[in-house]
Amino acid sequence: MKRIFTGPSLEAKRLCAELMEIGIRPVERSDHNSSVMGGFTASIPDQVMLFITEEQFEKAAPIINAFMQEQQG
Repeated sequence: MKRIFTGPSLEAKRLCAELMEIGIRPVERSDHNSSVMGGFTASIPDQVMLFITEEQFEKAAPIINAFMQEQQG
């Protein structure tokens, strides 16, 4: 798996939606939720990570790059 994004969940949802339009469903992970369930909080709330497979990356790259450029302003 390749991490393609780390940031606010709202932005992650938007990137997920764009990738799902081309048939790629990213895996979303939140260390904060995991740490709360485990009884400790050692992470930043509302931060998620998105992952896709190495095989999906070439197809997803143009969308990811455009998304990142837009985020940088």
